[in-house]
Amino acid sequence: MQVLLFLFFSVLYLGIILGNLFIVVTVIFNSYLHTPMYVLLANLSLIDLALSSTTVPRMISDLFSDCQIISFHNCMLQMFFIHVTGGVEMLLLIAMAYDRYTAICKPLHYLTIMNPKMCMFLVVAAWIIGVTHAVSQFVFVINLPFCGPNNVGSFYRDFPRVIKLACIDTYKLEFVVTANSGFISMGTFFLLIISYIFILITVRRHSSKHLSKAFFTLSAHITVVFLFFLP
Repeated sequence: MQVLLFLFFSVLYLGIILGNLFIVVTVIFNSYLHTPMYVLLANLSLIDLALSSTTVPRMISDLFSDCQIISFHNCMLQMFFIHVTGGVEMLLLIAMAYDRYTAICKPLHYLTIMNPKMCMFLVVAAWIIGVTHAVSQFVFVINLPFCGPNNVGSFYRDFPRVIKLACIDTYKLEFVVTANSGFISMGTFFLLIISYIFILITVRRHSSKHLSKAFFTLSAHITVVFLFFLP
């Protein structure tokens, strides 16, 4: 079973690395792809690369390790980067939805609205909000007294799982952390779904024959959103 899991996750992780690097390199070196849509896509690939690298390499190495231990500082760093990259990815998906809305519903104004400054602003804003989200949860967990059990029971260390190891009653803190993450995740998901519906309704009002073309344009983005949020 260890060998089977090692092969499965190694191939999967290698595909993630090569696929995302290929996208980033292609966008950087192809001048025809220096447009908002592809710039956002390249940033999404970088975030996907970072998000996968926070947990998968450690999990693969632990498959053949007799001492599956992580230090307190590394545990905290892993949780922090999981929330930073996860938050940034959600906000980049919103930025890409806005880009698609502008391209489909306001095609004549697309280059004016989605200019390089706006594109850079969306990327920087995604990073700032993602880091702020992670820090807002991290400050509550880092100072908790950990003096009892230290078995997380999973290679994936997240705030709710680690909070339960504290030596105090953490029910209220667990609720706040879970509600915070849940509100951001579900809020982002429903905001994206509503934006898709609004785009398709707007296109249908102008021309029903363009509805299938608009849906085809959005299909890749919708697929990424469902694969990211539903699991």
